[in-house]
Amino acid sequence: MAEIPLALSVGMQYDARNMKRAARRSKEATHDRIVEAAARAIRRSGYNGTGVADIMKDAGLTHGGFYAHFGSREAMLAEAADRAGSESVALMERIAAAVPSEQALPAMLKAYLSKAHVESVESGCATAALGSEMPRQAPAVRRVATRRIKEMIDLVARQSPDWGQKGAHEHALVTVATMVGALTLARAVDDPRLSDALREAALKHLTSTHD
Repeated sequence: MAEIPLALSVGMQYDARNMKRAARRSKEATHDRIVEAAARAIRRSGYNGTGVADIMKDAGLTHGGFYAHFGSREAMLAEAADRAGSESVALMERIAAAVPSEQALPAMLKAYLSKAHVESVESGCATAALGSEMPRQAPAVRRVATRRIKEMIDLVARQSPDWGQKGAHEHALVTVATMVGALTLARAVDDPRLSDALREAALKHLTSTHD
């Protein structure tokens, strides 16, 4: 058998490496698409209302390809919870960064307790959408959700006027609990006037508390 010229051999090896990298990037992009679809789905329908087949369909993929990316439904839910939580924190960070530091917390509160956020369930706060279901989820799901909740609390604490003073962390705990609770109730009721009153009262209270 004739030997393959060195230059051709090197070229073949280079092409093989490129093909492997391209395949890896393609798989990563597909995996990310599934997680993104799942993050929307859990906020829209809850953990128990989120089926693998529906998520794969939403991602434009077949059901059979699921196990090429995840070892179990719980593994997918953990990544989805992490993605949803990270998006919530990232949005608040962007809002805080877009205004002077003394306006950061009021801007965050106003955005979080807005009517638009009440209506944006599948792209909004994961904690408000999923908090009541969390105690029944697998440890991995609860672990990532807890980490993102801590990040939100820390973000609020850093933007608070009393940051660095005694009691600042406790104030942040109360602020986040009030934000999430008000949003959850505003979404729960079927009376638009009550929904508006809940979020407006919470916003008024939190804004005055942090003046």
